[in-house]
Amino acid sequence: MVAPLPPPNPYGQAPAGQGQPGQGQPGQGQPGQGQPGQGQPGQAQNAQAPAGPALPGQPPYGASPGAPGAWTPPVGTSPSVWRAAFLSALITVCAIATIGMVGFLGWRLGPVPLAVGLIFAILPVPVLIACFLWLDRYEPAPTWILAVSFLWGAGVATAGALWVNRTFGDVFAAAGKPEGLVAVLVAPVIEEALKAAFPLLLFAFYRKAFTGIIDGVVYCGLSATGFAMVENILYVGGYGFVEGAQWGPNTGVLIALTTFIVRVPLTGFAHPLFTAMVGLGLGYAARSPRRAVRVLAPLVGLLAAMTLHGAWNLMAMLAASVDAYYILYGYVSVFVPIFFGMLGFVLWVRSWEGRLAERVLPVYTAAGWFSPPEVVALGTLGRRLSARAWARRVAGDAGHSAMKSYQYAATRLALLRDGLDRGLYWNRADFEAALAEERRLLDEIDRYRRVFTGRDPLTPRAWWSAGTYHIQFPDGQVRPVAPPSLPVVPVPVPASWGPTPNPGQPGAAMP
Repeated sequence: MVAPLPPPNPYGQAPAGQGQPGQGQPGQGQPGQGQPGQGQPGQAQNAQAPAGPALPGQPPYGASPGAPGAWTPPVGTSPSVWRAAFLSALITVCAIATIGMVGFLGWRLGPVPLAVGLIFAILPVPVLIACFLWLDRYEPAPTWILAVSFLWGAGVATAGALWVNRTFGDVFAAAGKPEGLVAVLVAPVIEEALKAAFPLLLFAFYRKAFTGIIDGVVYCGLSATGFAMVENILYVGGYGFVEGAQWGPNTGVLIALTTFIVRVPLTGFAHPLFTAMVGLGLGYAARSPRRAVRVLAPLVGLLAAMTLHGAWNLMAMLAASVDAYYILYGYVSVFVPIFFGMLGFVLWVRSWEGRLAERVLPVYTAAGWFSPPEVVALGTLGRRLSARAWARRVAGDAGHSAMKSYQYAATRLALLRDGLDRGLYWNRADFEAALAEERRLLDEIDRYRRVFTGRDPLTPRAWWSAGTYHIQFPDGQVRPVAPPSLPVVPVPVPASWGPTPNPGQPGAAMP
C-alpha cells in the first residue's frame, strides 16, 4: 500500500497576518492579532515525516487563550444490547464452568482435601495476575477479555481436558497400553488446544483485541493461570493431602505443602510458559501485513506449546520410571533457560511497545497534534507516572484520571498509526475503519488534554503549531519561540487551545 505523506501543517497555510483565532493562524501581537513570526511553522519537521496514510485535520481548539476547557467525556460507542448480552452470557458460562469444576473436585475428593487444595492453589494466583496486568500497563486490555481468559482456562479448558484425558486413559487401558502415554501424547495436545482456544477465537473474530505480542502473552498466560489453579487443587488436595492423610491429617498437610512447593514456586511457570508460545504467535500475526503469517504464526506457536508440554511430561515420566536425575537435567538445562529467555524477550517487547509512542507520534508532532514534550512524556512508565502526578497537582483527581486515559489513548493511537504504516489494514473496510478510529482517538485525546492543560500557574500561556511554540509573555505579547533541542519532560506543557486550523486531508485513498 502506497500512501501519501501527512498534509502540511494547517497553521501555516494562510498568508501571514491574515489569520484570526478560529481561522487557521496564530495571533501576532495579541492572541488572534498577528503573525507567528519568521517562516511557516512546521516546514522543516514536516519534511521529515515518514510515509503513511495522511493524517486527519486538526482538532477544533477553543479560541480563547488561557481558558482550559471543561471536561467532557469522550464520545464513544456504547455497546449494543446484543453485544452486552453476549458478553454477559460468555462470562456467566465461564464462571459456571469454573464453579462446576471446583464443585466436581470437591465431590470426588471430599470437603477437607478440597479446602486444603483450594487454599494452596489460590495463593499464587493474585501474584501471577498482577504480573500479567503489569505487563499490560501501557495499553490495558478490556476487563472482560482478561476475566474470560482466566475463567476459560479455569473452567472450560480444565473440564474439557479432564474428560478427554479420562476417555483416552480408558481406551489405552483397554488396549493394554501404558497409561503414561496419555500424559505424553494426549494431554499436551488437548490441554494446550483448549487453553489457547479463547485467545484463538478472539484473534479470529475480534482482531482489534490484539495490538501486539504483549496482548497475546497476557491472554494466553491468564488462561494458563486459571488452568493451573484448578489443576493444583487436584494435585495438592488429591494426590498430596489425600495420600498423606493415610498417616494422619498433619502428614496430609505436610505432603500437600511439599506438593505445593514443587508445583508452584519451582515449576509453576510451566503452564504459562507453554501457552505463552501461542500468545507469541498470535501477537506476531497481529502485527504482520502478510496473510500467510497471520495463519501460520498462531499454528507454529500452538505446535511449540504442545511440544514443550509433551517434553515436560516425558521428563517427569522418565524421572519416575527410569532415573530421578532426568527431571533435574531437563529442568536445569532446558526449561529454566527457556523460561528466562521467554521472560527477557517479553520484557524487551514490553519496553519496545512502550517506546512506540516516541517513534511513531513525532509524525503528529510535525502536523501540530502533539508537542515534543508530550511525546517524550509517553516514552516510559516513569515519565507517565510523573505526568500523572503533575496532572493531579494542577487539576486534582479529575486531572489524574484524564491523564491516564490520555496516555492509554495515545498508546492506542501509536499502535494504530504503526499498523497503518505497516499496511496491516489491507482490506478497504478495515482501512477506512482504522482511519475513523484514528480521528476518534485524536478527538478523545484532545478532550482529555483539556482537563489538565492551561491550569499550571508555573507554565505560561502557550500553544504548539507544528514546529514553533507561541508563548504569551508577561507584557501580553504572543511571540514565537523555537523548541529546544531536548524537550522538557515529563510534564506536557502546551495548552489545548489556539486558533482553529484549516481542515486537513481526511485520509489516504485506498490504492
